[in-house]
Amino acid sequence: MERSKHRSWLRTVTGGAVAALTAGALSLAGLAGTAHAADINVLKNGGFESGLAGWNCAAGTTATVSSPVHGGTAALRGAPAGQDFAQCAQTVAVAPNSTYTLSAWVQGSYVYLGATGTGTSDAQTWTPGGNGWTQLKTTVKTGPSTTSVSVYTHGWYGQAAYLADDVTMVGPDGGGGGDPGPQVPAAPAGLTASGATASSVNLSWGAVSGATGYNVYRDGTKVQSSSGTSATVSGLAASTSYRFQVTATNSAGESPKSAAVSATTTSGGGGNPPGGGSTVPKHAVTGYWQDFDNGATVQKLRDVQSNYDIIAVAFANATTTPGQLSFSLDPALGYASTADFKADIAAKQAAGKSVILSVGGQNGTVSVNSSASATEFANSAYSLMQAYGFNGIDIDLENGVNSTYMAQALHQLAAKAGSGFVLTMAPQTLDMQSTGTEYFKLALAVKDILTVVNTQYYNSGSMLGCDGKVYSQGSVDFITALACIQLQGGLAPSQVGIGVPASTRAAGSGYVSPGVVDNALDCLTKGSGCGSFKPSTTWPGLRGAMTWSTNWDATAGNAWSNTVGPHVHALP
Repeated sequence: MERSKHRSWLRTVTGGAVAALTAGALSLAGLAGTAHAADINVLKNGGFESGLAGWNCAAGTTATVSSPVHGGTAALRGAPAGQDFAQCAQTVAVAPNSTYTLSAWVQGSYVYLGATGTGTSDAQTWTPGGNGWTQLKTTVKTGPSTTSVSVYTHGWYGQAAYLADDVTMVGPDGGGGGDPGPQVPAAPAGLTASGATASSVNLSWGAVSGATGYNVYRDGTKVQSSSGTSATVSGLAASTSYRFQVTATNSAGESPKSAAVSATTTSGGGGNPPGGGSTVPKHAVTGYWQDFDNGATVQKLRDVQSNYDIIAVAFANATTTPGQLSFSLDPALGYASTADFKADIAAKQAAGKSVILSVGGQNGTVSVNSSASATEFANSAYSLMQAYGFNGIDIDLENGVNSTYMAQALHQLAAKAGSGFVLTMAPQTLDMQSTGTEYFKLALAVKDILTVVNTQYYNSGSMLGCDGKVYSQGSVDFITALACIQLQGGLAPSQVGIGVPASTRAAGSGYVSPGVVDNALDCLTKGSGCGSFKPSTTWPGLRGAMTWSTNWDATAGNAWSNTVGPHVHALP
């Protein structure tokens, strides 16, 4: 059995004899006289059971994962990208003129462990890689006036993701104490229910000290988990009373259940979405339509090429109210009136297309990070759907998302919109590297209402594929090996699409020819057309492809939609 991740069990040395001592672990002078304090682990949360608490980690390239782990329930995963080698560091209190043993269990290629600011020679060790978990260990010696050092672990440029777990630094207490490990948290208080619809109820509760997550119970049965202090319970029956409770969790266990709260769903009667319903085909092509002039061909919506099945109007705008959306047409488009634009939407829908409103983009600043802002998002998005006839919403927030509250907002919106609601997403490649990222967590949290995730396989440099190898953008391998992560990570094939630029001018980097897109589609659905990466299985139900944008496609003579569109529609 492996030891607990948080407790370092130490022998108390008594009497007049000691059989053996691990080198550097304990120093005894004059056994008949003075007693010496036992060494402790001065590093906190080295097992990452409390997430990244206590660590200063590179944003976007580091996260905790539940598998694989060396011990306990969590480990650190770092995915180097570009000039970022995915470092996590922690400042620990140490005693001057002392010796410490620094160790960690790691997995992957070129994983580093070390300490700086020692006052002597800084310590570092690393491994070039191997199969399974490997223990890194080094000695840290502090100078005569050193009271703290920085402990770090990281990967290396252009290398695959690494894992680190059970990091310890054992030696004299420098005043910061040891790592006692978490205690079972207390039961959450303040549970309330609000915003009931015909199929969902919103819950919120107070934060619990030491908790790393929460479980939601409906009528005594666990129905979902949350990393925050709110959740939307969906899939409920209309006109039905439910009893809810929540518990707090961490690596030590689960708290008692909270006091119960009851809520009754409404009678329903909503039905069709404002746009009159929508049926997205089994294999669909998505295109972003620009509500602005940036040098690409200026189009009215009626001019969008017929091969596009989902047209995402880019973009909705943020207001000064957190979570609230607004939308207005750019005069550069030449629409005589809003009614003229709405008539174009209706005409596209009559032709079997879905027209949705995209939220975000490169400069988007929409922030949903509370229950109040989630409700503002849902209400304002639904109002815009009603006003213009949009079939749904696209989430393209490139400045970060809060998966808990955005999921709450989208479930509220879906309940208002009714059947036929279309929900798409366009995360960047880094956002979908693992199920621990906020965007991936969001996609899984709204899987019950999600139409498709079209990851942007461009503007990203080299990234990690599902096989643990690094691939460079602009190739069929980059697309297929990264799409594989989502297909293996819990999304249905029908919820996965390929996002690429329509021309070399449409993105800063990562353009591939339409023929490469077709090869990637064939590789994922049929096992043909692959590069060096060939998946172990195929996903014939893959939804399709997306491009930025219909305007740049038109600028390039519609080469993208004329090639990729028919290929998508002919998929098995």
